[in-house]
Amino acid sequence: MNDTVNRQILLVEKPTGKLGPEHFRLTKGTVPAPKDGEALLRTRYISLDAANRAWMHGATYRAAVEANTVMAGGSIAEVVSSNDPGLKPGDIVFGDTGWQDYAAVPAKHLAKMPKLEPMTHLLSVYGIAGLTAYFGLLHVGKPKEGETVVVSAAAGSVGSIVGQIAKIKGCRVVGIAGGKDKCHWLTSELGFDAAVDYKDGATYKALRAAAPKGIDVYFDNVGGDILEACLAQMNNRGRIACCGAISQYDGVPSAHGPRGVPGLIVVKRLIMQGFIVMDYMDQRDAALADLQSWVSSGKLKVQEDVIDGIENTPQALIGLLAGENRGKRMVRV
Repeated sequence: MNDTVNRQILLVEKPTGKLGPEHFRLTKGTVPAPKDGEALLRTRYISLDAANRAWMHGATYRAAVEANTVMAGGSIAEVVSSNDPGLKPGDIVFGDTGWQDYAAVPAKHLAKMPKLEPMTHLLSVYGIAGLTAYFGLLHVGKPKEGETVVVSAAAGSVGSIVGQIAKIKGCRVVGIAGGKDKCHWLTSELGFDAAVDYKDGATYKALRAAAPKGIDVYFDNVGGDILEACLAQMNNRGRIACCGAISQYDGVPSAHGPRGVPGLIVVKRLIMQGFIVMDYMDQRDAALADLQSWVSSGKLKVQEDVIDGIENTPQALIGLLAGENRGKRMVRV
């Protein structure tokens, strides 16, 4: 990395349909100087998430990404210099650097991270993905031993961890993923009890066979038709943790649904709750202690998909939205 040039990926146009390489441009700028209270960061690993695409539609839990600006995104970065007493050169932090080599970011918006190897775990199992899985399943879904837990986008960064935590808690776990290879990986490598390939086109029927006693907890990453199929098979007083809606981020969403709302929610007395992982950050240390214990004992397997080169970041996100990845996808800068 050249320490006098700041490579940046700009979102040059907001897509109206499918995201493509033409919506981005690689440029070269200058390395910024940190102001008072800021730190100059050198990006090490950029996190790629389906939410990146959602930010292009408009404001969510953060401001929308506008055309002709550096594409937003979180990363693990190293402090180069600091004008804040809480940070020093060499510290490792997580923050919204955007897709660029260097960024000057207010220290109050950065989370200081422990120095551990592999550093990539700070973006996957010990980062937003792992914490989202942990809090969404345990604090929103509240699974009990012996219950059936279903998770969609089960081969992704969050879903793959959700399923494994549910198994640790003594649940029967069914994953919904795209393709036979992913489904085989979930059952043979990650210990899921069953997996449903939504690309077969018979999700409802396959799900009923995989979860014959119904669904007690559904961890929803996709929304749309799959949410509809799960709603109809929820048990009374079931819980649905709404994490994302990947099916509606890129391209044309489903023409309907999910149908059965609010009727099924009322009749089955379901709890359906959305959540944002930042709501639980005051409990982060306890969550990390559990996650580290499970990883060290081999109960929780970590799958990472690392792409090299900042110039490959747009295509890496496009591929993630198409379901190319297993586990957490990131770019090594």
